Amino acid sequence: MIIRLARDAELPALRTLESAAGAPFREVGMAAVADDEPPTTETLSAALRAGRLLVADAGDGAPDGLAGYLMWEPVDGATHIEQVSVAPAYAHRRIGQALIDRAAHDGGDRPLTLTTFRDVPWNAPYYTRLGFRPLPDAELTPGLRALRAHEAELGLDRWPRLCMRREATSG
Repeated sequence: MIIRLARDAELPALRTLESAAGAPFREVGMAAVADDEPPTTETLSAALRAGRLLVADAGDGAPDGLAGYLMWEPVDGATHIEQVSVAPAYAHRRIGQALIDRAAHDGGDRPLTLTTFRDVPWNAPYYTRLGFRPLPDAELTPGLRALRAHEAELGLDRWPRLCMRREATSG
């Protein structure tokens, strides 16, 4: 598995991968999340141009050869993980962890932040295992507050959500 920057030609495949990765939300009663549109090609392209769109290249002849992707952005001095998705056929192989670790490195070894569903097993409990901790409201930065407000506007607060943070690792 090679973690690398995405390529322009892969953007449509990332949208397909995102839709497939979202399907398990249906099994936990979150059909609206499963049916949510993946990031637009324009959004993905902007992240790519900024050097903030990573892919896990399976290199095994799989369709499009992609096992997962991660999109990040700087938010208040942290590397904020906007989206991380792994194709269902590649689940449970530490691909998400590899993408997150690469984003930490590419983001300048700053703290990592993300927003996620609290009670979905492959969300907050998974990130906790990777060293993230829930952020109490008092620790939310202005940028994280703005992101959470936007998520609420989109209706994602129908299910409990939270912000999480993992401190930078030195070396």
